Amino acid sequence: MKKLLLFSILTLLTVLVASAAITYSRELEERAILGDNVAMWQLSQCYRFSLGCDRDLDKADYWLDRAAEEGNVDALNQKVLLDDKGKRLTEAKRRELAAMEQRERERLLKSKEEQRLAEERRKQEELKKQVKKQTFTANGVSFTMVEVQGGTFTMGSDVFSGKKPAHSVTLSSYHIGETEVTQALWQAVMGKNPSKFKGNKYPVERVSWEDCQKFIKKLNKITGKQFRLPTEAEWEFAARGGNLSKGYLYSGSDNLDDVAWFRDNSGGTTHNVATKGSNELGLYDMSGNVWEWCSDWDGPYSSIAQTNPTGPSTGSLRVLRGGCWFSYDGFCRVSGQGGSSPDDRDSSLGLRLAL
Repeated sequence: MKKLLLFSILTLLTVLVASAAITYSRELEERAILGDNVAMWQLSQCYRFSLGCDRDLDKADYWLDRAAEEGNVDALNQKVLLDDKGKRLTEAKRRELAAMEQRERERLLKSKEEQRLAEERRKQEELKKQVKKQTFTANGVSFTMVEVQGGTFTMGSDVFSGKKPAHSVTLSSYHIGETEVTQALWQAVMGKNPSKFKGNKYPVERVSWEDCQKFIKKLNKITGKQFRLPTEAEWEFAARGGNLSKGYLYSGSDNLDDVAWFRDNSGGTTHNVATKGSNELGLYDMSGNVWEWCSDWDGPYSSIAQTNPTGPSTGSLRVLRGGCWFSYDGFCRVSGQGGSSPDDRDSSLGLRLAL
C-alpha cells in the first residue's frame, strides 16, 4: 500500500514537473521570438536537452545562432565549442526556421496589440460607467444629460483646422446632452417639427439659434430647470472627452467613420442619434450628423488663459461646432468651427443642451 502511494506521488510530481517545463519552454519561445537574447539561448538548451519540448537539434542550433547574433555571451561561448565539431545547420533549414520565426513574431505582435486595444476599450468602458448621468422628461419624451467634471484643457489648434491660437481654458463642472436634441423632443416641446429629414430619433434640424432660445425657454418652463446652449468652450471640452480625454482628432476616435455621420458615409441625410460610437464621456455625434449651435458670438481667440469664457459680447454670427452630415473631415474635428447668422435655418443646423 505504501509502495503504491509512493508511486502515485512520484507520478504526480513527474507530471507536474513536465507540465511546468512545457509551460516554461512555451514562455521562452514567445520571449525569444519577440527578441529576448537570453530566452533565445535558454530555448536552444531546451531543444538540445529535451526540456519541456521534443529534442530538435536543428532548432537548438538555430536559436543558439540567433542568441549569438544578438550578442548573448553564453551563446557565443557555446557556439565556439560546437563550431569546432563541424557544420551543424543547413542553409535551407536556417531559412525555413527564420521564416517560421518571422511569421510567429507577426502573429504574436498582432495578438498583443489586439489584447492591448481590448484592455484599453475595457478600461474606457469602465470609466464611462463612472460618469454621472441624469434623465429628464418633457411631455412624455425622455432625454439624458451627462455630467462633465470641471477641468483645464487646451482649446483650439495651431496645427489642425480650427481657430487659433490654441490657449488654456479652465471650466467649472456642468452637464451636456448625451445626444443632439431629437425631433421627438422638439415636437414634444414645440408642437411641430421643422426638420427636412424626418425621424423621431433623428436630430432636429432647420432650427435657427433664435428658434433654439424659444425651445429652451419652453423646455425650462416644463421641467423647472435652467437648460441652455453650451458655451463654445464647454462644447469643445466635452467633445474632447473632458478629463478622460485620450487626445483624439475627432470626438471619440482618430477614425472619423467610427464616430460620425459625414460626407463620406451619410448618404446625403442625417441619421438616428447614438448609432455611431461615443466619446470618452459617453457623448454621441459630437462629430458630424448636424452642426450644433453654441451660445457664443463668433470672434477671434485670445492667447491668454481664460476661466469659463463666454465669447465676445457682440457679433454678427453665432458659433457652430461639430460639422454635419455633408461636412468634410476637417470640420468634424474637435477643434473645427463654423458660424452662422442667428436667424439662419438649414438642414444641417441643430443643437445640444447644456445645464
